[in-house]
Amino acid sequence: MLEEIDPASAEAIHENNIKRVIRAIEFYRQTGGPISLHNQTEREKESPYNFLYYVLTTERAELYARIDRRVDQMLEEGLVDEVRALKASGCHQGMVSMQGLGYKEILRFLDGEISLEEAIYILKRDTRHFAKRQLTWFKRERDVTWLNLPDYNNDRTKVLEKILSDVKNKFEMEF
Repeated sequence: MLEEIDPASAEAIHENNIKRVIRAIEFYRQTGGPISLHNQTEREKESPYNFLYYVLTTERAELYARIDRRVDQMLEEGLVDEVRALKASGCHQGMVSMQGLGYKEILRFLDGEISLEEAIYILKRDTRHFAKRQLTWFKRERDVTWLNLPDYNNDRTKVLEKILSDVKNKFEMEF
């Protein structure tokens, strides 16, 4: 169906990405035009704002280690109890609110579908995949300044100094 109304989107969107396929078809039905043309037009627009846009990144191994530590911290701070309380209040796997990273994995554990160890493994793995998709998304953005934390010896103060220097130079501001 999408191929008939918007061949460019049909080629760009993987057929298993049901949400994006449906969104493209809905867009066509609501507007009469292909979402691919709309997206192209939007990409070509210049922003009316004078801004600086930064993405902080680090080495992949460090990023993944930080994700693992963050998941462990969430568990230590009561993620299982939080999801248990949500479940007790009527929340279930079919709810969009329970599809977030952490909730869906722990809910599967509480429902007896998987062990806690497997839930933690899946949560860490899926969070790493999400981080990778975020980086891919940022790479498509225009006007991005990438700041690689190791270039600043992982010192966030130095990163802040760089950003403030850029702001000062671009907007002629004093700090």
